[in-house]
Amino acid sequence: MAFRALAHIVCLFILFCTSPLVASARVVTDATGEKITLPDRPLRVVSLAPSLTEIVFSLEKESSLKGVTRYSDFPEEARALPKVGSYIKPELERIVRLKPDLCLAVLDGNPPKVIQRLKRFGIPVFIVNPNGIDAILRSINQVGEALDAQEKALKITSKMQRRLDTIDKAVSQAAHRPKLFFQIGISPIVSVGKGTFLDEMIRRAGGDNVVTSKTPYPRYSTEQVLTLAPEMIIITSMARDDIFDAVRKKWESWPTLPAVKNSAVHLVNSDILDRPTPRVVDGLLMLARLIQPQLIESTQL
Repeated sequence: MAFRALAHIVCLFILFCTSPLVASARVVTDATGEKITLPDRPLRVVSLAPSLTEIVFSLEKESSLKGVTRYSDFPEEARALPKVGSYIKPELERIVRLKPDLCLAVLDGNPPKVIQRLKRFGIPVFIVNPNGIDAILRSINQVGEALDAQEKALKITSKMQRRLDTIDKAVSQAAHRPKLFFQIGISPIVSVGKGTFLDEMIRRAGGDNVVTSKTPYPRYSTEQVLTLAPEMIIITSMARDDIFDAVRKKWESWPTLPAVKNSAVHLVNSDILDRPTPRVVDGLLMLARLIQPQLIESTQL
C-alpha cells in the first residue's frame, strides 16, 4: 500500500515537471502574509472556489482558467470549464494534471493539507481571505495583482466602494432597525451569529440581528425562534423550488409571530449573498430594499 502511494506521488511529480518552464517571475504577498513567486502573466490558472472563479471572470482573465471547482456556475461560461472537485475537497491529481502555473485559494474553506501538497509540487498557491465586505474588495485587488490585472481590479472595487458608500449613507438615516432572523439552513434551522459576514450584511442593510450568539452558525428550534419574536425573517438556502417555499409557509402558519404580522417573511437568492464577489453589493442592496425600503427605493445606484 505504501509503495503504491509513493508511486502515485512520483507519477504526479513527473507529470507536473513536464509543464513548460516560466520565463520570468515576480513576487507578491497573499492574505496570509506569505510571499509567492508567480509568473509575470499566469496562463494556466486553477480556481479553488466558485467565488474566485467569478472574480477571475470579472477581471476578464477567464482565458487563463484551466480548472475550477464544482458549483462554479457564474457566469454561465464557467459551467463548461474542467472541474477539480469541490472547494472543501479539491482533487489533487486533477489539479496537477492541468499543469497550473497558479492556483487561487481561500483561507476559510480550502483544506490546508491540499494547499501544502500543491506547494510541494512547486505549484504557486495564492490565498485570499474575504471574511467581510471590506476584505472582499481587498481580495479582488489582490487577485487582480496576482493575475496582472491591477487596473481592472481597481476599477471594479472603486465602483463597488462608491455604491457601498451610497447604501451606508441611506441606511444611516434609519429611524428603526427591525429585529431580523436570518435563516440559512432548513433542517435543522441554522442562523448566523455575531461577527460573521452575513451578520455584517444585516447590519449594513439596516437590520438588527436577533441572534446574539458568538457561535458563527448556531442551530435553533422553531420554539426558540418564536421566543426571539423577530419582526422580519429572511431565508436563504441552496434548496430551491417547493422545499424552499415550504419553509416560508411553515413560518406563516404562526400568525402571532411579528414577522408574519408584518408580512415580512422573505425568500432571497443565496448566490449574491453567500459569495464574496463583486456581486456582494447587489446582495447588500437587495437586503437593504427589504429591510429599509423607504430609504433605499429613491437611492440612485
